[in-house]
Amino acid sequence: MELVCPDCATVNRVPEARLDEQPVCGKCSAGLLSAAPRELDEKAFERLLARHGQPVVIDFWAPWCGPCRAMAPQFEAAARQMGGRVAFAKVNTDLEPDVAQRLGIRGIPTLAVFAGGREIARRSGAMSAADLVRWVDEAVTRA
Repeated sequence: MELVCPDCATVNRVPEARLDEQPVCGKCSAGLLSAAPRELDEKAFERLLARHGQPVVIDFWAPWCGPCRAMAPQFEAAARQMGGRVAFAKVNTDLEPDVAQRLGIRGIPTLAVFAGGREIARRSGAMSAADLVRWVDEAVTRA
């Protein structure tokens, strides 16, 4: 399985049987299965979706958005609960408007689940960590 390093964006090959061993990047030694959501710019977003072997949940948000700020701890809690199975990341739509426009993000917060480089689910609005975990599990199971 290919995993994209959250720190240096290097693509690493990791046997699926060794995912429980907390694999590290061969270039920078950062943990590849970080439970903390990573902040993405356009280049990192494209590389993560194109090469990461696990499903990816993206939170499209902006710092001025009250519901986005309120949901941030819930998103982080869901990332901790699902760490190792699903990657969590954030895209600031103020800093990366081209990504948001290309994907048709019209309101924030908007969450999208990607698998195999394609979007498999989308939902707008804040949600609790428990609801988020349930929604992601359902989306990944259907895909």
